[in-house]
Amino acid sequence: MNILKGTHGFTGLIMACAILNSASAQAEAEGLYEAISNTKFNDASILKANGIEFGGWLEVGASGNPDDPNDETNGPVTFNNDANEIEMNEFYGFVERAAPTDGGWSLGFRADFLYGTDARFSPTANLDDKLISADDYKLVLPQTYAEIYIPVGNGLTTKVGHFYTIIGYEVVTAPDNFFFSHAYTMQYAEPFTHTGILMSYALDDNWSLTGGVVSGWDSFFQEPANFLGGVSYSSDDGRTSVAVSLVTGDVDDSDKHNRTMYSLVVSHDLSEQLHYVFQHDFGTEDESLSTPQNAKWYGINQYLTYDVSEVLGAGLRLEWFRDEGGTRVTGINDHFFAITTGINYALTPWLKIRPEIRYDWTTKNSNPFDDGTQDDQFLVSADLIVMF
Repeated sequence: MNILKGTHGFTGLIMACAILNSASAQAEAEGLYEAISNTKFNDASILKANGIEFGGWLEVGASGNPDDPNDETNGPVTFNNDANEIEMNEFYGFVERAAPTDGGWSLGFRADFLYGTDARFSPTANLDDKLISADDYKLVLPQTYAEIYIPVGNGLTTKVGHFYTIIGYEVVTAPDNFFFSHAYTMQYAEPFTHTGILMSYALDDNWSLTGGVVSGWDSFFQEPANFLGGVSYSSDDGRTSVAVSLVTGDVDDSDKHNRTMYSLVVSHDLSEQLHYVFQHDFGTEDESLSTPQNAKWYGINQYLTYDVSEVLGAGLRLEWFRDEGGTRVTGINDHFFAITTGINYALTPWLKIRPEIRYDWTTKNSNPFDDGTQDDQFLVSADLIVMF
């Protein structure tokens, strides 16, 4: 097993250890900077006066694979793709000013950067492919947009620029997911980013609409115009929410054709401690030079999480993903199943560890695991997230 393949993961581990040692005394701080300095960076008068906030985190993780595959990867499992290595998954930073919604017209903005191994799996064509890339580590700029609030009706908020998708449930930003690893639907069924314009409007306290025009999937003005939109509902008691989102339009790969997908996400609090999420994705792509036959892909994910205490949570994820025709998962026409269980433990408000156990399998002897020799795989993984 090659635990320390490169210097980036080792450097990230050393940084995390130094952080633990130097800041353990400030257990109640909200971020590393506050833990070390006993002050909040965003409390600076010039930032507060202009409503500007900075933030970010460091994520270091590793996935133990008992098969020790010759290609040193965990097959089609992504983000924690490298087997038996310590990685700096995300060194993430952002600056933002949310457009105020309590008055007249207002302007906001946000800009993000991501450097690490996770950046390999969510690049934007014609933008991130022109930035730093070394071995398994890459720099991407997933968001740079202006936000405009227009005081019409209940208020219309508009993003103009480059931003994360509204499709699906799991997201790129590590602290916003329960699990370290990701579902097949996130990597293979959905877009990550869009470039264009997106408007959001709340019809009332329960219903809201989102819609706009974007340049395809993960494209910086390289793809034709697509429609991106959705509708969401939340119950009066806040226990139930439903979101349906859709992206549809042409793909231009010298043989223009349509690609359409939707995602349904239903969340419900079974109790104050027990939470359930159901997700269903379905996508189609017309026959073309890049897709020799009409393609379909679809899947179902289910999540069950339990708040053991204010600092400890336990979770279970069950997933099924079907790549009909083998156009999404690197040419593998199969059913993909996975079961993941893990915990989230917040050592402090700014320091979290997420160990998990994951088992994957397929049904048609396509052998996507262990360097193309196995139809199943067992992973023991964990990451550490330090909020700045």
